[in-house]
Amino acid sequence: MNRKHDHGFPSRDAIVAFIRAHPGKIGTREIAREFGLKNAERAELKRILRELADDGTIAKRGRKIHEPAALPPTVIADITGRDTDGELLAVPTEWDTEESGEAPRIRIEVPRRAKPGTAAGVGDRALLRIEKAEDGDGAPYRGRVIKVIDHARTRVLGIFRTAPGGGGRLVPVDKKQAGRELSIAPSDTGGADDGDLVSVDLVRSRGYGLAAGKVKERLGSLSSEKAISLIAIHAHEIPQAFSPSAVREAEAAEPATLKGREDWRDLPLVTIDPPDAKDHDDAVHAAPDPDPNNKGGYIVHVAIADVAFYVRPGSALDRDALTRGNSVYFPDRVVPMLPERISNNLCSLVPGEPRGALAVRLVIGPDGRKRSHSFHRVLMRSAAKLHYVQAQAAIDGRPDDTTGPLLEPILKPLYAAYALVKLARDERDPLDLDLPERKILLKGDGTVDRVIVPERLDAHRLIEEFMILANVAAAEMLEKKGLPLIYRVHDEPTQEKVYNLQEFLKTLDLPFAKSGALRPALFNRVLGQVRGEDYEPLVNEVVLRSQAQAEYSAENYGHFGLNLRRYAHFTSPIRRYADLIVHRALIRALGLGEGALPESETLETLSEVAAQISLTERRAMKAERETADRLIAHFLADRIGATFQGRISGVTRAGLFVKLSDTGADGLIPIRTLGTEYYNYDETRHALVGSRSGAMHRLGDVVDVRLVEAAPVAGALRFELLSEGQVIPRGRKRDGSKGQTKPSKSRPGRSPRDKVRKPHKGKSGKSKAGKSKKGKSWKR
Repeated sequence: MNRKHDHGFPSRDAIVAFIRAHPGKIGTREIAREFGLKNAERAELKRILRELADDGTIAKRGRKIHEPAALPPTVIADITGRDTDGELLAVPTEWDTEESGEAPRIRIEVPRRAKPGTAAGVGDRALLRIEKAEDGDGAPYRGRVIKVIDHARTRVLGIFRTAPGGGGRLVPVDKKQAGRELSIAPSDTGGADDGDLVSVDLVRSRGYGLAAGKVKERLGSLSSEKAISLIAIHAHEIPQAFSPSAVREAEAAEPATLKGREDWRDLPLVTIDPPDAKDHDDAVHAAPDPDPNNKGGYIVHVAIADVAFYVRPGSALDRDALTRGNSVYFPDRVVPMLPERISNNLCSLVPGEPRGALAVRLVIGPDGRKRSHSFHRVLMRSAAKLHYVQAQAAIDGRPDDTTGPLLEPILKPLYAAYALVKLARDERDPLDLDLPERKILLKGDGTVDRVIVPERLDAHRLIEEFMILANVAAAEMLEKKGLPLIYRVHDEPTQEKVYNLQEFLKTLDLPFAKSGALRPALFNRVLGQVRGEDYEPLVNEVVLRSQAQAEYSAENYGHFGLNLRRYAHFTSPIRRYADLIVHRALIRALGLGEGALPESETLETLSEVAAQISLTERRAMKAERETADRLIAHFLADRIGATFQGRISGVTRAGLFVKLSDTGADGLIPIRTLGTEYYNYDETRHALVGSRSGAMHRLGDVVDVRLVEAAPVAGALRFELLSEGQVIPRGRKRDGSKGQTKPSKSRPGRSPRDKVRKPHKGKSGKSKAGKSKKGKSWKR
């Protein structure tokens, strides 16, 4: 319906009213269609929308427009208390108060008949379905509980240590509680042995001495590092055991047959994975396209294990998989999303064995762009199991007994197809951050052997780009068929973060002139300018911190980091529930047989699933990171007093976080140990600056530190800074081209509290270690 204003163009109020009526669901195209605006009038519409965004009336999330700081229809929230009427109040779990102000409150409505798992209380974390409150009445949103995700914690998790004469003490595993041990009476040990991981109820808290606790549950022995991952598993309540019914379903499953499938067993697909991979759920093949209309092009096949054939909607296996959301990977073990019978057997594409798969055939043009695609349910047989270094060595002229026969017929066509795909990838210009990933290698007894940074090979990039192509094809197919799906989305940086990045880059004399739409290429130009410079790691880190976090969503707002308009996870249904949803949707859309997405799955229900699995993904990332911290803290515990080189990885009012160069370990240098002068926190420069000397300790600086304290159970380290700060006048480059830097003469001492907030007295140096770590949140 044409709703133009009397003067031929909708008023600002009419546009805002339409946006408020459809929060987060519309963009410029939908607004133009609603008001019947033609092409010539859309430029004026865009101008008005820019003005509305600049004055804060509206905000953008990707290509979608909504009211500023509006909450999505489904949100994870923490229940913080009750109002005067006794009704529960909640606030969104993830809310940037610095950017968006105080978090909006949500009043929780309790139905007369609550469903199981929806009874919530103060302190709980819950998945809520919300909507705007009409009257506000102190809370701008009202919501209902879909599911309680985490109940209020009334217990402390820690390691039990025996005391002479009976009883013992609890060493907490949480960094925030490091140094706050509990006393446990002989009658309250619950039979715990020295080194046991236990959960303890707080009995009483005294104004002096240790607080007291009572052991409620023994969770396992931590007599060696081999069991360190148990701490994170229990601390984050990651399910370990599958339900008996899920185990029975897995054991009763029969291998897929040719019934209802295309026969791809003669197509020489191969798997290329890390050498220590436990499952192999994706296989690839490439060959020149015989079509004369696509001369120089290639056909790429990507086959993915057909998990949907075994894990049916509503089954016990499905319920357990959704609860987990994803597999969790530790240096010493994997906590899988599916039982081993499924993940390591029936759905592992091992060589020579027939396996069911959902596959995509991709036609690539000579320019590297995808010309067409089609999906197939197949029975395949892997020709070989390769690892990345092995495949790369063969291409580089060093084939072995396995890769030698595969080099000409299989590997060279794969790399030729990748060379084309890379052309299109480079033209697309996705965000190109250089952030090396470390890997912890363990000895046979589970202790740390060494920490390495695996070399990044073309073999890695080949598989990554083929998987991205398959993921895009899945999203395009489901959109074409009009089916709901779960997208992998990554929002563009907020205006506030872009402004902060611009201000930081000014301190390095680096231009960041934003004109027009925000694109990854803008960031890549900056990254290219600093390549090879001393401060390259610094700029990479700050650019990373300016990015949003990738997540799952039933609403599409694109993937900024990959520079893709639509993207879905299709390639790992063994370890990610989102991929399983996409497989089911494709089966339903294309009529491929059993295991299809039920008709009952709607945009609303998938929004709930997306919110839940986004949370389990973040849970897994945190558990994996904390386990790495604990393993390395154990590794360094006997090296107190040793000196190390590292980089400043975080700057806060509490002090400096330093990442060691050889192990990647993170630790804190408390601000009170930096020098005898005042130290001010310069947020723009990401630095602590001496008020008298101007000595600057800045994010990305290479420094020498001494290890002062290690808390292996909490995974925390405390350092002493040995390097002197640099005096860098504003507007001067760090390379000294406009004036040489000079070291400060500050010495260890204490900063006064009226300049910088002091950390909590005691062992605060280790209570915050690792807080500043950031994962590659923008990636696939």
